[in-house]
Amino acid sequence: MDAPSPTSEVPVEIDLRDPYLAALLAWLCPGAGHCYQRRYGKAVLFAVCILGIYFFGLALGEGKVVYASWNQVERRWQYPLQMGVGLPSAAALVQRMRVNQDQEPLWGGLMAPPRSVSELSRWHYELSARFELGTLYTMVAGLLNVLAICDALAGPMPGHHGGSREGPPRKADPPPGL
Repeated sequence: MDAPSPTSEVPVEIDLRDPYLAALLAWLCPGAGHCYQRRYGKAVLFAVCILGIYFFGLALGEGKVVYASWNQVERRWQYPLQMGVGLPSAAALVQRMRVNQDQEPLWGGLMAPPRSVSELSRWHYELSARFELGTLYTMVAGLLNVLAICDALAGPMPGHHGGSREGPPRKADPPPGL
């Protein structure tokens, strides 16, 4: 019976518990699915990075860059991407329902859609590039969380096992005299 060589790798089994529940939790709150799976390092990493990017973008755009709007005036295609962050983006749906029912938005208008084209134009004018950058940051956070959800659902991608671990091949030395 051959003993494994010291350089051979033993595959690591990761208990994903219920991967569908983990994926749901990862969508609701970044990092929660990995915490449920007892993968605490990834949970902290995803929560800090994804929520940090999301809330930085939201602050950069003064709370006006995440809103749900789909009407004749504006089709906010960015919001489905921002929804990848989960519950932190859900306030925009509440705000949209309130505005559509001619009620005042909650929370000082945070994540409320603009009531007119002129209000949206004013946001763009006042915030300038911060509106676009804030939108971009929140969209990237949502898309990053989609990758984290996939990791919670399927586990880490298996790596290449076997072969040499010496690194990439080196270039040949130049001939003498060059």
